[in-house]
Amino acid sequence: MTNDLNGRFAGQVAIVTGGALGIGGATARRLAGEGANVLIADFNDEAAAANVSRITEAGGAALGVHTDISKHDDIRQMVEAAVDEWGRLDILVQNAFPTDTRDAPWWGSAVSVPEDGWDMGMSMLTKALYLGAKYAVPEMEKTGGGSIVNLASVHGLLMAPNSLVYEAGKSAVIGMTRQMAIDFGPLGVRVNAICPGHIVTEGLGRMWEDNAEGLKFFAQQYPVRRTGKPDDIAAAIAFLCSDEASFITGHPLVVDGGLTIQLQEDLGVALAKYARDNEFRMP
Repeated sequence: MTNDLNGRFAGQVAIVTGGALGIGGATARRLAGEGANVLIADFNDEAAAANVSRITEAGGAALGVHTDISKHDDIRQMVEAAVDEWGRLDILVQNAFPTDTRDAPWWGSAVSVPEDGWDMGMSMLTKALYLGAKYAVPEMEKTGGGSIVNLASVHGLLMAPNSLVYEAGKSAVIGMTRQMAIDFGPLGVRVNAICPGHIVTEGLGRMWEDNAEGLKFFAQQYPVRRTGKPDDIAAAIAFLCSDEASFITGHPLVVDGGLTIQLQEDLGVALAKYARDNEFRMP
């Protein structure tokens, strides 16, 4: 893919947290591909550098900055780095969260999650988004406005067992997005959220490699009969950041292949029939 330096985001500056891999990685490439100068804020320096190389080799502009979203100073410094490098800030995509770490202390119920697990998870899920807006919005205001997209999830709409912190955090992201939209709309800053379904990122792709039949069964939950790709979410984020979405703010856009529109009891019957007809057994 060759970057279009005269695209929808020509001359604009974007920050993508967690921009090295997965949804963030695809979003960084999408925005750069449409002309934005992109700062990739990620704690995985090697993966961030690789994504920066992909973008620059295609003719785009990108910079990687080591960022731990659990640290206040790192968030402030990532905004400063973007402004120092390109003189402005137009787009902030708040995506980073280490969802693939199922053994992390924030997974469990209200009984089993330790207090430090709650604090750690909620810090990255909610406090980091507050701090990102705190430092980004004044810079956006200087140039007449901008766009913030916060990554929520279908887990902010529907709950899963033993996921107290993640479900609470993603639900809060939707509420924070609406509040920010009210507060910053008069400044020309639009704030929206994305609620992805199951997106097969690099990490999840490796998990499914040894269970192709399991992924095929998993896809039967989706009316479109497939799970998501990072590019699916990147396209939606690019739309929300663009002028085509200039009258959209405070909206949690669900991008889930229809997962959440189904009556669950009917879905259960359909999955049972699929398993029977295909002699499928969970490993």
